[in-house]
Amino acid sequence: MNGTVRNVIVVGAGPTGLLLAGDLASAGVPVTLVERRPHGISNLSRAFILHARTLEQLDARGLADELEAKGRTLDRLRLFGRLTVDLTTLPSRFRHLLVLPQYEVEKALERRAVEAGVRFVYETEATGLVQDADGVTLRVRGAGGEADELRAAYVVGTDGMRSAVREAVGLPFPGRSVIRSVVLADVRLAEQPETLLTVNAAGDAFAFLAPFGDGYHRVIGWHRGRDVADGEPLGLDEVREITRLALGRDFGMHDARWMSRFHSDERQAPAYRVDRVFLAGDAAHVHTPAGGQGLNTGLQDAANLSWKLAAAIDGYAGEGLLDTYQAERHPVGRSVLRSSGGIVRLAMAKRPWTLASRALLTTFLDHARPARTRMVGQVTGIGYAYPAPRGAHPLVGRRVPDVALRDGRLYEALRDGRFVLVAPATGTGDLATPATRTGTPTRKDRLTVVTWASGRRTSLLVRPDGYAAWAAESATAEETEAALAEAVGRD
Repeated sequence: MNGTVRNVIVVGAGPTGLLLAGDLASAGVPVTLVERRPHGISNLSRAFILHARTLEQLDARGLADELEAKGRTLDRLRLFGRLTVDLTTLPSRFRHLLVLPQYEVEKALERRAVEAGVRFVYETEATGLVQDADGVTLRVRGAGGEADELRAAYVVGTDGMRSAVREAVGLPFPGRSVIRSVVLADVRLAEQPETLLTVNAAGDAFAFLAPFGDGYHRVIGWHRGRDVADGEPLGLDEVREITRLALGRDFGMHDARWMSRFHSDERQAPAYRVDRVFLAGDAAHVHTPAGGQGLNTGLQDAANLSWKLAAAIDGYAGEGLLDTYQAERHPVGRSVLRSSGGIVRLAMAKRPWTLASRALLTTFLDHARPARTRMVGQVTGIGYAYPAPRGAHPLVGRRVPDVALRDGRLYEALRDGRFVLVAPATGTGDLATPATRTGTPTRKDRLTVVTWASGRRTSLLVRPDGYAAWAAESATAEETEAALAEAVGRD
């Protein structure tokens, strides 16, 4: 890139910001992560579910096995009391979802970011920014009220629904509140639920139970007739009543260590990029918790953006690559808003015609395998693909599964944060030896070459986020070189 500024500031140390910052630092990009909270991971998290695509992204960072050992897996979901969603057929190493509190994910991502060299600035909030041709000046305020300025090539706002970064660049956040006065409580249960995740809606009430793994359960509940402000006092009796209405019993909940109310919005920024400023996670989109897609969508935003920013900083990618973040992730965010909203509306169906629609949809999905596969692909993130150029190989833009290689598997090969060329066993030439990141980056610093475990003749270039950048059958050396030059750059 032009100029001398080659660092990135990430605002917001939630899971999205931590993954993004860790990726950039691992790629050799200087990163400052600004967080308004004091240091320390909060256990007051709403997210409890990691889906298959997110687990694959964490696997590509060497974290999935560690997190799976701390959580509990679930390979079937039951929706609306009738529809069973079977995850065992997913084309993934992770044929299940992982039930794990968000703070455990944050701990692993924070450790990785620290080890990679991310500079953390706590108790500091963004108050504004100014962009110019060479970078961004971020205005911040410390815990004591002192003002300061930080300079970077790019700024990424991962600072949640009330994003100061989004406000600073003047982006609206259109949408509306969908569910008001949702109750949250962390409680002990005298009676253990029969299933790992317990969820149901009945009449005007909805409730969800998930274990922390430390003897406490998170309860999320909502009653259609109780539309009160978030700040209204909440007692355990109200949580018990909503749970009984929705689930038929309250499981003898007691000893609440924390209770709160919140409201659930459906909103999306019209743009995820304004010049040198980007948005990701809840700063870019928020939606209902139905389907457990919020945390997962944010982490996948970060995985998409991080390598593109690193490429821009290293100077081998132009503005067109950065523009693809909007083109690829904005439609996914819109789709998640629709699917999560659809799930919650069907779950809370009350009128006869909506109940009939839910019954018809449930029956249809139960018997129509392609429709059920598409639904599961959307919820788990496995089914999303990115736009590909006209005439491109059918694999281009699609998620690449964890294919077997002659020496290991693909997502192990992705752990260096490089492009991976999966080539036939012959014809790789001198591309096969990757280099370490020293001095001026070269192509070999950005590329790992591996071979299929089978005799497959496809040449497949996989992006650092696990999607196909280029593919060809029985490619010539000249065709491979041209593809590498376009995607990975020349030395």
